[in-house]
Amino acid sequence: MDKVNIAEKLSLFTDYWNPRIAGELNGQQVKLVKFKGEFVWHQHDNEDEMFFVVKGTFNMEFRDKIITLHENEFLIVPRGVQHRPVAYEEVAVMLFEPNTTLNTGNTKGELTRENLEKI
Repeated sequence: MDKVNIAEKLSLFTDYWNPRIAGELNGQQVKLVKFKGEFVWHQHDNEDEMFFVVKGTFNMEFRDKIITLHENEFLIVPRGVQHRPVAYEEVAVMLFEPNTTLNTGNTKGELTRENLEKI
């Protein structure tokens, strides 16, 4: 049992759209990820996702609206809802989601990460 320093963990990587596992609890994973640019449209049929902005700002695009998230704000995307994160500048995000959640949901491609690194 150790405490986790989020800034320290975020300093361990510089790449985008490649989540790292920072902790696990009750079948959920706490992931850290950096975004920049546009992600792919996708949905998670069986899992909700929580996006907590640690540093920066990004837009979560939905088919019918866009929600802008700033530092210290979070958004829960319900299962089955198509979404796409877009960050014009680098943003650091903490994700809370079930350990079965694939980052690209139902849309597999070059940004899909199946085996996440633990940091």
